[in-house]
Amino acid sequence: MVKHTISDDIKGGPPPIDESWWAAVLAEDENSPTSPAGRVQRTSSKKSTRQLSVNWELARQIYEQDETVSLQVVDFNRGGLLVEGSSLHGFVPISHLVGMSGEQTDEERDHQLSKYVGGCLTLKVIECDPDRGRVVFSERAALSEPGRRTELLESLDSGDRVCGVVTNVTDFGVFVDLGGLEGLIHVSELSWGRVRHPSDAVEVGDRLEVYVISVDRVRLRVALSLKRLKPNPWETAEARYLPGQVVEAVVTSVTPFGAFARLEEGLDGLIHMSEMMVSSSAPRPCDVVHEGQRIQVRVLHVDASRQRLGLSMRI
Repeated sequence: MVKHTISDDIKGGPPPIDESWWAAVLAEDENSPTSPAGRVQRTSSKKSTRQLSVNWELARQIYEQDETVSLQVVDFNRGGLLVEGSSLHGFVPISHLVGMSGEQTDEERDHQLSKYVGGCLTLKVIECDPDRGRVVFSERAALSEPGRRTELLESLDSGDRVCGVVTNVTDFGVFVDLGGLEGLIHVSELSWGRVRHPSDAVEVGDRLEVYVISVDRVRLRVALSLKRLKPNPWETAEARYLPGQVVEAVVTSVTPFGAFARLEEGLDGLIHMSEMMVSSSAPRPCDVVHEGQRIQVRVLHVDASRQRLGLSMRI
C-alpha cells in the first residue's frame, strides 16, 4: 500500500459521512442472493430446500482473526456462489471471485459460475452478521495474508492517500480493494462534477489512487473519495465565470428538458431547452446537440454554494 498524508487543502475538513451510503450497501430485497434473512438455500441443481446451520462462534473467530477457510461450492445464482462446509455456509459475490471478469452477458456469467460448482475455494469472511443470518465470503480478500485487514484498519487515517483496485461498480458507488480491505467511493465522491453512473467514471480492474475520508474500525468501513484528490473548482467558479461571459463547453448528456455541458473538469452546467435553439424542425434537445459536441455557451448564473451553473446557447 502506498500511503502518505495529503495536506489540509479542503477547508474545514471533510464533511460527515452520510450513513445512507452504507444502508444502500447492506440493503437487501426479495431478490437478494441471501434472502430471506440471509439464509442460503440450494436453489437449482440440487433442488434441496433444507436450510443449514452456522457455527457463529467459528464464523466470528475466522472473521475477527482474518483467517482463510476452504469451502465447497454447492450452487450459484445471478449474484455469485453458494458455499458450505461442515459448520459454515454463505455467499461469495461475483465481485469477490478472482477469475470473474467485469463485462459479461448473463449467459457467459452463468456458464463461468457453473464451472465452480463441486470445487473448493480458499476464502475469507468479509461479513458476519448473526442477527441477519449473513455470512459473506471473498476469494479476492483471501489473496492477502492473514491479519492484513486488521493491519490496514490500524494504519489508515482520514486524509491518507492510498492505492487500490476497483472490484465492483454499483449504482450507488464503487468498491476498491486496498490490499485486503475494501473501501467504498460513493457516487457523490467520484467527481466534483455531475456523474450519471459510476461506470462512466471507472471500470472493474482500474487501479486508482484514492483519498480516505473516514475509517470505522468497529464496523470495518472505509469511506473513500476520488474528487478530494483535486481542488474543488466550485470554490473559485464565481470569480472565474461571470454572467454574460461566452465560453466553450462540451455536451456531457442530453435530457428531455435540456442538456448538461462541461466547462472544465468538475464544472457542469445546465442548458435548459428554453435556452437552446429549438424549432419546429428541431423540437427536442437531442435534435439540437449530442454528447461530446463542443459548443459555445453564455454563462447565465453561477451558484457555487449549491453547485449550480446555468448556461445558454443564445449567444
